[in-house]
Amino acid sequence: MWLKRRLGASEPAVEQLGKLESEVMDRVWQRGEVSVRDLHAEIAPRLAYTTVMTTLDRLFKKGILARRQAGRAFLYRAKLTKEQYNQQLTSYLLGIAAEEAGSRTAILSCFVDYVGSDEHRLLDELDELIKAKKKTLRGRS
Repeated sequence: MWLKRRLGASEPAVEQLGKLESEVMDRVWQRGEVSVRDLHAEIAPRLAYTTVMTTLDRLFKKGILARRQAGRAFLYRAKLTKEQYNQQLTSYLLGIAAEEAGSRTAILSCFVDYVGSDEHRLLDELDELIKAKKKTLRGRS
């Protein structure tokens, strides 16, 4: 899945990325900035140059990539880091689950159950996040 821009909306919506789009995004995140030529050189045996060009252009039009002109070519870079993307996607999916399930408690229970017995540190981090959130909410009251 990936985030795409909705017309007139400041926040992106979520849509399913295809296998090729996901692979391209992973390579853009690894390299930072990439041209069609450089990316095609990495995956040339499998794909035509125009396929790589079209995929990068689609990701740009969806608002996922930014581009700048360098001579006759474009250089593409991600608008979000992979971590930012994962955070936004997780928030979106949890929002959907909360609406569908009708219970935030069920989501939290599933999350806590998902944490393995060898991941005590993760539960400690969760506890710290909960304490910080409570403190913030008390400050607003």
